[in-house]
Amino acid sequence: MQPPTRAVLTPCIGVCMLGEDGLCDGCLRSRDEIARWSTLDDPARRTLMDTLPQRQALRQPPGALARASVLGQLPERAALTRALHPLSAVPRGPGWNQAEVADLVEAAAPTEAAVLAGLVPRPDGTRVLMTRRTDSLRHHAGQVSFPGGRVEPGDADAVAAAVRESGEEIALPHERVQALGYLDPFVTISSFRVTPVVAVIDPAFVPVPQPAEVAEVFEVPLDFLMDPANLRQVEIDHRGRIRHVLEYTWPGQRIWGATAAILYNLRRRLEQSP
Repeated sequence: MQPPTRAVLTPCIGVCMLGEDGLCDGCLRSRDEIARWSTLDDPARRTLMDTLPQRQALRQPPGALARASVLGQLPERAALTRALHPLSAVPRGPGWNQAEVADLVEAAAPTEAAVLAGLVPRPDGTRVLMTRRTDSLRHHAGQVSFPGGRVEPGDADAVAAAVRESGEEIALPHERVQALGYLDPFVTISSFRVTPVVAVIDPAFVPVPQPAEVAEVFEVPLDFLMDPANLRQVEIDHRGRIRHVLEYTWPGQRIWGATAAILYNLRRRLEQSP
């Protein structure tokens, strides 16, 4: 008598086509995950399969946000698709500024974090959503930043972490945001390796700041932030040594440090894309 055939765990439903976000329209796996599937054991397969409902929710949200409609309102969509790391290829390696901060960060591996660089299509042009952190926070108190924070064990990836943190900080529902891709990782002097997630946000979304973390939510025109004339380099004295940091001046706000550097990285990737 032949022993029973062992069933192989798989989410495949026979529809094999990659969407614009780099995920299969049928099983929601990336090309790399599909290629590695045969080498994974069952626990690893189950772990990945447990993330698929979350990807489905982010990709095809119910209710208020018609993603195709909102994406269609974003004039920069095609340029961003060419410039960003695709969602199926999370950027690896150290931050692009690693050499500049090597003497400031701890020897141990930095803590993984993710932020949401949210683009809001408005009638007068695309705007970038930012927050000003409260003065009582441990890291970067009072500074302008993107919503985000450390990647927790329950987060499927940097996108999930950035969306979760945005929900906690400014009440952004996952159905009102569509991730587009990644910028290059950036290392902060507080020893975080930050993966920026560029996303489009439904313009109907109304932020509700979490007062313990966020003092203010505001928007800045993307055109202003992508204009090299509006970005300057300033000197600061940090730990007895002169450092050079990037800074934008926007009415009522000082956009500098990591946030300005992430925006600079976005500009450079757009400039260098075909």
